[in-house]
Amino acid sequence: MDSGLEVLPDDIEVLKAALIVARAEVASARAQRSDDQAMIAHLKLQIEKLNRDRYGPRSERTARLLNQLELQLEELEATATEDELAAEMAAAKTTKVASFTRKRPSRKPFPDHLPRERVIVPGPTACACCGGARLRKLGEDVTETLEVIPKSWKVIQHVREKFTCRDCEKISQAPAPFHVIARGWAGPSLLAMVLFEKFGQHQPLNRQAERYAKEGVPISLSTLADQVGGCTAALMPLFKRLEAYVLSAERLHGDDTTVPVLAKGKTDTGRIWVYVRDDKPFGGPAPPAAVFYYSRDRAGEHPQAHLANYSGIFQADAYSGYGKLYEPGRKPGPILEAACWVHARRPFFVMADLAENARRKAQGKKPPVISPLALEVVRRIDALFEIERTINGQNADRRKAVRQELSAPLVADLEAWMREQRAKLSRGNDIAKAMDYMLKRWTVFTRFLDDGRICLSNNAAERGVRGVALGRKSWLFCGSDRGGERAAVMYSLIVSAKMNDVDPQAWLADVLARIAEHPVQRLDELLPWNWQQLREPVSQAA
Repeated sequence: MDSGLEVLPDDIEVLKAALIVARAEVASARAQRSDDQAMIAHLKLQIEKLNRDRYGPRSERTARLLNQLELQLEELEATATEDELAAEMAAAKTTKVASFTRKRPSRKPFPDHLPRERVIVPGPTACACCGGARLRKLGEDVTETLEVIPKSWKVIQHVREKFTCRDCEKISQAPAPFHVIARGWAGPSLLAMVLFEKFGQHQPLNRQAERYAKEGVPISLSTLADQVGGCTAALMPLFKRLEAYVLSAERLHGDDTTVPVLAKGKTDTGRIWVYVRDDKPFGGPAPPAAVFYYSRDRAGEHPQAHLANYSGIFQADAYSGYGKLYEPGRKPGPILEAACWVHARRPFFVMADLAENARRKAQGKKPPVISPLALEVVRRIDALFEIERTINGQNADRRKAVRQELSAPLVADLEAWMREQRAKLSRGNDIAKAMDYMLKRWTVFTRFLDDGRICLSNNAAERGVRGVALGRKSWLFCGSDRGGERAAVMYSLIVSAKMNDVDPQAWLADVLARIAEHPVQRLDELLPWNWQQLREPVSQAA
């Protein structure tokens, strides 16, 4: 070891150069290892496909259940239409029974921006009554039907002409256009479609590849995966700017959800964390945005690392992993905890769900016992939310004033009533547990009374992770930890675009077309809310 240190140069600049070379070699080795792993996985997939083709499937994955409510709606609508048609056909055979017509809501007109194609139905050339030929046009009736034209594929050829100088014989040619990925073959619109369908519409790449092949454009799964990895790397600077913007907020919403991760012979339970900046409830001018992170487990070290440089208000559930974030002497500054009243209300509502009680009675099942105490808590909390609806979107000072006048007395009465009722309940009672959850954290539950920026609920974060929860039913699991990290980056970009009413696919297509030659100093122009402002003048001019 000593001999190795002796051969190192003493010059700092030479040491820096050697360190840069070493880092490059490590990155190259990592890339080679990743490529080898991808090749191994590809070969294993090919072998498995060959074995299935030769010997037949050895096992079939159990079919995944669709969302029950959507399935019921689909079946009921189809059955109703089928029965309606059967009733019409039956009524047509007799004059004594009127045909049945379903009461449907009035259909909205088709959007004006859709192109119209007029198909003229030839009119009569003679009067149907007298046979006369002296006909004059009186008007017309237009019946509109909505039709779809299958998407078309095309190859764009960038032709760069060469010129030679007759004076010096030097050859001149325009530089090659920038590609999102080095030596890339896919255009930005195609890449945006692949990314949005995978992370925004939850369509795995294998299903996309099958659909493209049916449309006459066979693209292998590994090729699509290459494009996803390359685009994620190209968009990483934009993700970093989005991350810095979100974590500079005065107040953050935080939440997490489970995500299955493929492991040896099983799936592990990973986590997707989300932090949302949304100043609209207190009239803040800053646009909303969200940033996602991935981790293999739910250890408290992950949110502590995510928010290591954050100070401000943090709205989340009572997860113990957040505990160190609220320590008084924390650096770089304190984080104030604000509890979620929706989380507190939820267990009481389960024990006071009148609608579920009536539904079970109608089904002939034994209804759950309605707790009068739970019903009273729900009623009191709902009164607080009713006040919040009247001040939502107003500035923080106005919200604070209304809360001090109207909400503070209700909160004080709720605390006194809960402590009185809690003394009469046993420790193991479900109502007692729900009350203890609130009473032990009463300071953070009532913090909204003194700060108009705080919301009563953490719904902003829960809306952020909703897409991940829905996507789990489509893609089953993440293939690896790196796959989870890529998903977190793309979720951040797509969800932030949606929060600003920006079409994620159109935005991604334009950003991918620009980002290779866009100045780093002006990278913020490509963030969804700035991009929309830049596009509006162009649209108005067009």
